[in-house]
Amino acid sequence: MRSLVLSMCSVALAAAATTPQPTFYKDVLPVLQKNCQTCHRPGEAAPMAFLNYDETRPWAKAIKTAVVTKKMPPWYADPHYGKFSNDRSLAQADMDTLIAWVDTGAKAGNPKDAPQPTDWVEGWRIGKPDMVLSMPVAFNVPASGTIDYQYIIVPTGFTEDKYVQMAEARPGDRTAVHHIIAFIREPGNPWLKDAKIGVPFVPREQERQADGRGNVQNGQKREGGGGGGLGFGGDFLAGYAPGTLPDVLKPGQAKLVKAGSDIVLQMHYTANGKASTDISRVGVVFATQKPTERVLTLAAANPQFAIPPGESDYRVDAKITLQDDSTLIDLLPHMHFRGKDFEYRVTYPSGEKETLLNVPNYDFNWQLTYELAKPKLLPKGTVIECTAHFDNSVNNKYNPDATKEVHWGEQTWEEMMIGFFDVSVPMDKTAMDLMRPKNQPKPAATGGPGL
Repeated sequence: MRSLVLSMCSVALAAAATTPQPTFYKDVLPVLQKNCQTCHRPGEAAPMAFLNYDETRPWAKAIKTAVVTKKMPPWYADPHYGKFSNDRSLAQADMDTLIAWVDTGAKAGNPKDAPQPTDWVEGWRIGKPDMVLSMPVAFNVPASGTIDYQYIIVPTGFTEDKYVQMAEARPGDRTAVHHIIAFIREPGNPWLKDAKIGVPFVPREQERQADGRGNVQNGQKREGGGGGGLGFGGDFLAGYAPGTLPDVLKPGQAKLVKAGSDIVLQMHYTANGKASTDISRVGVVFATQKPTERVLTLAAANPQFAIPPGESDYRVDAKITLQDDSTLIDLLPHMHFRGKDFEYRVTYPSGEKETLLNVPNYDFNWQLTYELAKPKLLPKGTVIECTAHFDNSVNNKYNPDATKEVHWGEQTWEEMMIGFFDVSVPMDKTAMDLMRPKNQPKPAATGGPGL
């Protein structure tokens, strides 16, 4: 028996000795290209680049830790509910490769084994834009103090209707820009009519409140609503916030920008102790053929809450009833630092209920959109319900102040509760067709949401 055991051990050791150890160029770099370099390259959100061995090797142990704990790539959807086409979770084989590479000394290997470098377009994730809409002048961000949301109107100059298939908002100074929302203001829309073109503008409170186009349940993407309501002055085109990815629509789908429209940039700046300047931009890629479906952004939101001091599990609910048929494309939950978890549910006109998405560990640092692997038809009368919980206790390491009662507000030390979602509709439909009962008169547009 002893000789048999020794023989088996010898075979195992021999097999281990001949098993190839993962190397950076042959095994690891393809994993990084597929899963990490979108952020981990110069000019993007990650603090370090993973384009080559010399850049990556110092972070080997940190990479293993992030992979083992599933901190990276960030993905927070409960796998028991819904299937998502943009699931960023690492495949088990890729996790095993990265872990084994670190455990065996993080060797470089032969550079000749490396795959061809990914042809990234510097400064953009959507590739080279067909058009870039930019702030005409820089905004001076002070070193300290609270900065009101700034609105900047940028004319498109379009002489014909345009169909946007991809859109990406890019901050000029990531350290000072908390979020960007680019709205489409169509000709004749009186929203921010007193603002000068290209000049940063702080609207009066009534111009930021709900505009009658919906109630507190109805809003526009991507990161919230201003003041006491979720009014908006135009369809959403693009947005930027920590962790967001650009909007890339499928062939046949587009955002409609009518001839003569302006783009209204809502800029949220946060002072960080150092004065700076910012010129943010929005890049767009136009559809190569006329689309058949228009994509709109709606939301179930509730600004009427008061989170008590020290409360660790405060519940807030919201819902919206759709007034016309549409097809659900994706979901984007939004809260601030006290956000704990978020769930979307749907009740169809038939009475059937379904959980669409559960995010049990919400992270404000990663504003993720969850794209449905199979879009869902939402018939007229469908109800979207959202439930969120907030942690205002000392146990929340991100909590700015556990001694304060917290209400809805634009700044990150305040709170929001918004369940954004994108739907596709025929090209002749609008957001109002989905949000307003057929017999309700159409109001004038006056407001714009926040994040």
